[in-house]
Amino acid sequence: MASPFRAALIPLPTFCLRGVLSSLIIALGLFGCTSAREPYSRDDARGAEIPGFANVRKPLDGEVGLFAKKRVPRTPSPLRHKYLAISGGGAGGAFSVGALKAWSQRGDRPTFDVVSGVSTGALIAPFAFLGPDYDDTLEHLYTSGVAEDLLQRRPIISGLLGESLYYQKPLMNMVEQHVTQEVLDRIAVEYRKGRDLFVLTTNLDTQRGMLWDMGAIAASSRPDALNLFRNVLVASASIPGAFPAVKIIATIDGRTISELHSDGAPSSQIVTVPEAMLSDTNVSLPAVIRGADMYFLINNTLMPEFSVTSNSTVPVVTRAYASLVKSQTRQSLYAAYEYCRRTRVNFHMAVIDAPVPYNFSQPFGNVYMRAVFKIGYDRMEQGRIWRQKPIFTPGVPQALSGAR
Repeated sequence: MASPFRAALIPLPTFCLRGVLSSLIIALGLFGCTSAREPYSRDDARGAEIPGFANVRKPLDGEVGLFAKKRVPRTPSPLRHKYLAISGGGAGGAFSVGALKAWSQRGDRPTFDVVSGVSTGALIAPFAFLGPDYDDTLEHLYTSGVAEDLLQRRPIISGLLGESLYYQKPLMNMVEQHVTQEVLDRIAVEYRKGRDLFVLTTNLDTQRGMLWDMGAIAASSRPDALNLFRNVLVASASIPGAFPAVKIIATIDGRTISELHSDGAPSSQIVTVPEAMLSDTNVSLPAVIRGADMYFLINNTLMPEFSVTSNSTVPVVTRAYASLVKSQTRQSLYAAYEYCRRTRVNFHMAVIDAPVPYNFSQPFGNVYMRAVFKIGYDRMEQGRIWRQKPIFTPGVPQALSGAR
């Protein structure tokens, strides 16, 4: 399983976890703060806005009414029939990339009305939103080996006592190279047609998932829109501890504050609808969503995987976090399935349904990424990728009939 936490945990040298662990914990407590920020209050956080970008983000756990916001003028939205949610999963993102490419080649891949992405899914989402023209770009990013270059380790002391184990620059460079002004402009065009693109980050200060309206950012026509768009993507994909959190400047009552945003996966492995809508049966839902299709590309293996665990720090912590990610994702899918059942939306789930050997010392190893890419590609090409219920046992899913 390509847990989003693996990259943060596994590369720690063994000697750092034996004999000196207590000293390191004390040192982290004393010296872990590497860049002080001006303090601000909880009330400040609630009212903070991004300068020049009104209503481009809302808390994932916010009231449903908060999501019925006014946006820039757009053409009337089409009926929301196709929704694609791409999960976190680190290197496992190659699974979604393989599935999307095969879907394009089959000739029945929809133009999605809504696309959302979390963590590695956030990096995939803009290109999935724009369609098959970017399949080759995604395949290059996830199967050529360039992902291995993202992990440029800091010296061990500065890594443990500083912002992160790895430098942020390689990830930022990759995003800057491929998320260009042309990409932003094309997203803005689709947004004005009524389509939506969302990305989730975690605001570390407030401990809340923050849902970003990436189409609204792209369509703002502001000169700093591309920079904000890129920063949100990098934040969502920044595995805690492995990569630094991203500072995002906001304002409240004319005063500037610096928020700290990181990987969206700790808040939710997938984004469907506001959390309140998943549980509130009294929410009035538009009749047009009945018969819609909600597709979930899950970049993890969610079935239990047996492995005798060594009783030492790194294996125990890694195994526990892998279990946490599986459990969190399964619960999110159960909630989404219940929502779909209640609203008569068609539920389609695809997961990595076969165990793939994973080298813990190479979190973005190309052998693993190519293997899960092939699983996604083959399952889609053969028409047996989708499950209509959140079932996580091994085996071949029943083919999805009539899904377009």
